Amino acid sequence: MKQSAPAPIAPPAGEAEIRTRYPRVLAIAGSDSGGGAGIQADLKTFAALGCFGMTALTALTAQNTLGVRAIHAVPVEFLADQIDAVAEDIGVDAVKIGMLHSAPVVQTVAAALDRHCMGTVVLDPVMVAASGDRLIQPEAVDALVRELFPRALLVTPNLDEAGLLVGRQLRTEADMEAAARELLERGARAVLVKGGHLAGGIVSDLLLIPGARPLWLRHPRIATPNIHGTGCTLSSAIAAHLALGCELAAAVRAAHAYVRAALTAGAGARMGAGSGPLNHSHAPQPMQMRPSP
Repeated sequence: MKQSAPAPIAPPAGEAEIRTRYPRVLAIAGSDSGGGAGIQADLKTFAALGCFGMTALTALTAQNTLGVRAIHAVPVEFLADQIDAVAEDIGVDAVKIGMLHSAPVVQTVAAALDRHCMGTVVLDPVMVAASGDRLIQPEAVDALVRELFPRALLVTPNLDEAGLLVGRQLRTEADMEAAARELLERGARAVLVKGGHLAGGIVSDLLLIPGARPLWLRHPRIATPNIHGTGCTLSSAIAAHLALGCELAAAVRAAHAYVRAALTAGAGARMGAGSGPLNHSHAPQPMQMRPSP
């Protein structure tokens, strides 16, 4: 049963109106019970970068560093309620979208973005976990492209996800750029293809924005077994930097640097028997303040 909201709390008489607020980032994604990816990684990233994080859960997963044991879907009506509750009261400066496992979930999220005029959206098309477990139903892929590509400021597939979207394996940087251009043609407004799964000692990511030169971010591969949640963390960091006021390319660069530092700081940790998490709190920033409109 849906309960009525409490009446707003009035400020004490004579108290000056507060004219600052935190940068607000909403994560619409699944929960990772192991804490390394999903909503849990999103919230850690937002806090580490000085933003106020909020959530709308799409699904609960039972997982750890070894893999996903079970997925429990959240009813789409309740998903919509979560988004509406946050947007109508607290407000949203940027949105990170992660695991959307079914077409009805995709459609519910798309409708909510329109309902609340949310345009600063980073879409991480989570399709396969690092363990190889599939996290999205086949019919949801077409809905993701049709409904959310045009609504997202940036789409951030990894190499396998980009290959799934274009229907072929990607093995080289040339393959990555061709896939990114194809995704732009299919409605994406900007694409960041993450090349961490390419062979070799250099990790190459490609940001492609219409009208701009391709931006390649190339760095030596970090020797670490702890890479669980890397993609979730990167997309969350981009959304956080957008909420802080960065332009898209600057937000991607800053998020890239944050993730690399988190990977480096967590390389020596041992958490679980499989792929462990990053060190999200390697250099936490104080909560930032922004002028209220």
